[in-house]
Amino acid sequence: MKCPYCSDENTQVVDTRENEEADTVRRRRRCINCDKRFTTYERVELQLPLIVKKNGSRTDYARDKLKASMMLSLRKRPVATEGIEAALDRIEEKLVQLAEREVASDRIGELVMRELKKLDKVAYIRFASVYRNFEDVDEFSDAIREIKKPRVARKVTK
Repeated sequence: MKCPYCSDENTQVVDTRENEEADTVRRRRRCINCDKRFTTYERVELQLPLIVKKNGSRTDYARDKLKASMMLSLRKRPVATEGIEAALDRIEEKLVQLAEREVASDRIGELVMRELKKLDKVAYIRFASVYRNFEDVDEFSDAIREIKKPRVARKVTK
């Protein structure tokens, strides 16, 4: 590691610590030449696939774009930011696990719908109506029926 002060390549690791999530390593280093200290961070670089759109064009995966579309569906809904971030993390984790160079945008849409269904049913319906391009009320009804759980009859005791 090159020293940011004198550009010498002889540095020594003084201290190493992992963050709480164990996904980043922080290293304190000391330059052998100028004796100044500096910090470096080491983290895994995820190789996310290219996204193949419906028209055949390809684009880089963009977490911010995915988050923005989810946020539109979640607008004015009682969902914590941590829940949204966790959902995005699960989507990215799934994309990495696929180990494919390219993924169809349809597949990502399905992953988003699965996460929204867990987070908030109303947001799920909002997203599905745009993603599946609902044309009439019956399609909304079908989607609502899909997420509704059958109610269990309560046993009345005397």
